[in-house]
Order: sequence, then C-alpha cells, then structure tokens
Amino acid sequence: MIYTNITLTWRISMIDSKELQRKVYKVVSDKRFEHIIGVKDTAACLAMRYGADFEATIIAALLHDYCKGLSDKEMLSQAKRRHLPISKIEQENPYLLHGKLAAAYGKEKFDITDPDILGAVTWHTTGKPAMSLLEMIIFTADYIEPNRKMIPGMEEIRAMAFVDLEETVYMINKNTIGYLENSVSASSIDTHTYDTYEYYKNIHNQKKGN
Repeated sequence: MIYTNITLTWRISMIDSKELQRKVYKVVSDKRFEHIIGVKDTAACLAMRYGADFEATIIAALLHDYCKGLSDKEMLSQAKRRHLPISKIEQENPYLLHGKLAAAYGKEKFDITDPDILGAVTWHTTGKPAMSLLEMIIFTADYIEPNRKMIPGMEEIRAMAFVDLEETVYMINKNTIGYLENSVSASSIDTHTYDTYEYYKNIHNQKKGN
C-alpha cells in the first residue's frame, strides 16, 4: 500500500502522455517524430507482453529523443550547464548525451521524477548492466521499431523481443558492436555499450549452459 501511494503521488504531478506527445511534436523534425511514435507503439506492445506499467512506458518512449534535434555544440553546452556526467567519449561524440539530457529536461520541463522512466530515457541508446523491465523495453523498442532499416539480424531480434528481453538486449548489443567496429573506430564506442554486452552475454551463456 505504501508503494502504491508513492506511485500515485508522482503520477499526479507528472505530465499526461497525450500532452507530452503534443509538446514533443513541436521540438523535433517530422522524421524524428515518426521514429518516436514508432518507439511508442512498439514499447506499448512490449509493455502489454511483459506486464510493464503502460503509462510509464508511453511517457518514456515519447521523451527518449526529445533532445535529439540539438546540435552537438548545444547538447554539450546544455549538459555542462546541468552538471551532467560527461565521459571522454561523450565529450568527443556529444550526440551520445541526448538520453541523459532528455531525462534532465523531463524533470525540469514536465515534472517527471519517476526514476524508472528517467533511467529508461537515459540508457535507451547504450543500455547498461542489470536494466529494469522498462529500461529494457525502451532500449529494445528504440532498436526494432518499424521505421528502422532491415539490417542483418533485425528479423531475428524483432522475433526474440516478444520471447525473452534479456536475450534481445544481448542480441542488440552484439549487433551494434559488430556494426560499429566495422564502420567506425572502436575507440568511439561508448563503454556502456560494451559493459551492457558483457553483462547480457553472461546471462545468455548461463541460459545456454556454457
């Protein structure tokens, strides 16, 4: 009962998802908004599949790319102004800050304080070890939403998303690292991506009995 009361408290003060969608529409490009709606719809399906909080899922999905339209210079400036932690890789590739910055904007502009929503927004690109259900849902939905290109492995990842989320996170990170290592310098890959991969690789191996 105590947990329920706390949950209701933050929901009362949190922006309604329909209002948030209208506000997001005003600050992103049409193409970015199409992606965000794709993530929202995919995340909603995953929430129903795995029993996640539906409204929290929708809000996290709508917020996740709120800052993606900012330039690298502005993203870095806004992150510094808010004293957000900035790694060396993020300093060199400021676009990686858009999740952290969107979470900060969520608190400032929309009174979103639920740590699970903010975590899902923060980690939707790189993931992190031991993600919550909502964090895994947004991370997965961002990768598999229907507007994404049909890259190698996508069909299998989309199918696995409705079977086992931990295995899906492993597959996504394996795919991502393989792609980035073959297309950009490995030194520019966020360390959280590697950490997430190793964590879920261990779970994968345990399930396979390795």
